[in-house]
Amino acid sequence: MSWTIPKIWEGGDVWILGGGPSVAKQFDIPKVVVQNVISGTYPLSAYSKYMAPIHDKHVIGINVAYLIGDWLDMCFFGDVDFFLKRSEELAAWPGLKITCSDTAGKQPWLKFIEKDREHIRGISTRPDRVSWNLNSGTCAISIAAWTGAKRIFLLGFDMNLGEDKRQHFHNAYERAPVTDEEKLRKWMGTFDRHLRGFEFIAEDAKKLGIEIINVSPTSEIREFKKVSLNEALQ
Repeated sequence: MSWTIPKIWEGGDVWILGGGPSVAKQFDIPKVVVQNVISGTYPLSAYSKYMAPIHDKHVIGINVAYLIGDWLDMCFFGDVDFFLKRSEELAAWPGLKITCSDTAGKQPWLKFIEKDREHIRGISTRPDRVSWNLNSGTCAISIAAWTGAKRIFLLGFDMNLGEDKRQHFHNAYERAPVTDEEKLRKWMGTFDRHLRGFEFIAEDAKKLGIEIINVSPTSEIREFKKVSLNEALQ
């Protein structure tokens, strides 16, 4: 059975925490901590204390972002490979766990929400659907919108590899920098595909009266105002 998103945060702010490398920079996480997380010496939860400014916010974590701490309200994912690798520890995490993966959605401890086949890009017009937009991060914007958010803050939505050419700030999928030219072209192509949904998201957000703010000054997304974390918190 498909889950219907409740209006639990009506009129409020919702933060969506993606995996772009700008997160570590925005929260001034020391390089030694980042390097130890990348190497696997430290767990991802080592970032938690540096992210204290948003501990009291409504936060949706994308994929492994839930490992940062129990203070995140939701974990959302659409990738079945992520689920297959993380299902046991994810099941034990106390927050709300949501997926649009048909395979993962069979688990009773997951809230399953269907992809909107009639509104693939943008923000779904139904509270029991999500617009996929080709990736989990942008898909979660539909969830934030239907919780009643008036402002949505995007964290780590860089759509680039950052200065050190790493895929994600948490590097749960690939820890080595992307140096191979063929793999680099593949990643740039992936980012290009992910960027295609934002034009539609911006249009739908305007219709719904929702402001979307990109907390990544180096992001490749052009449709929303870009600010620093300090500016967003003010």
